[in-house]
Amino acid sequence: MFQNVLENVRKKCPLIHNITNYVTANDCANVVLACGASPTMADEKDEVADITAICAGLNINMGTISKPKIESMLIAGKKANELHHPIVLDPVGVGISKLRRDTAMQFLQEIQFTVIRGNVSEIKKLALGIGTEKGVDAADCITEENMDEIVAFAKVFAKETGAIVVLTGAVDIVADGQKAYCIRNGHPMMSSITGTGCQLSAMIAAYISANPENLFIAVVAAVSAMGYAGEIAYARLSELDGNATYRTYIIDAIYNMTTEMLEKGAKYEVR
Repeated sequence: MFQNVLENVRKKCPLIHNITNYVTANDCANVVLACGASPTMADEKDEVADITAICAGLNINMGTISKPKIESMLIAGKKANELHHPIVLDPVGVGISKLRRDTAMQFLQEIQFTVIRGNVSEIKKLALGIGTEKGVDAADCITEENMDEIVAFAKVFAKETGAIVVLTGAVDIVADGQKAYCIRNGHPMMSSITGTGCQLSAMIAAYISANPENLFIAVVAAVSAMGYAGEIAYARLSELDGNATYRTYIIDAIYNMTTEMLEKGAKYEVR
């Protein structure tokens, strides 16, 4: 199914503009490099438009927002829209403060995103902010029992925002307005590392920038690849290894990932 999605990233080596958080910036840059793209991490408002213009895609991450950074994100997002470049929004912690909620709503009103990625709780907060009612009473964790309910919610939110929606958790869901992929790759130890979600958002930006004609499958490929990398990395650990080694092994697995490996290792179903 993934055809040349991974190879396109390495062949085109798209430059990805990441306005991300300082906790995970280094890991995000390394993951972009590992999958075959090239990162830049600028957030000064006087240069973000110029940098966005020379990049193939934009990743906006709200993990450590500030008012100057919010201004830069808006400038970069509008420039990317003007140039028809794909944009990923990672609304980290959107429900924990009024500033984050207001900022996320402003982003959704003023920027057209290609992909919105977050956990169920974060996406529910965004949905409530734009008036979506269907599915907002769903649990904050994705389980086999509530899968259909959350899939339906994700499809509605995707239709209302015009973005591909990625819900990450024990099972990951990638949805547009019509269909959804439920992806069962990954390992519980991934939650012991700060920023695997941030890394995934940066990786999604690289994949969609290199595959503009096949955006949905590119997102599915990125989500599957990150989860499968977590499985490969865990299998390498010795009894003396911990989460720091695991973090490195995940990046190694992304670096060594091939289409053939992903086709065999990806675990998903369509709903």
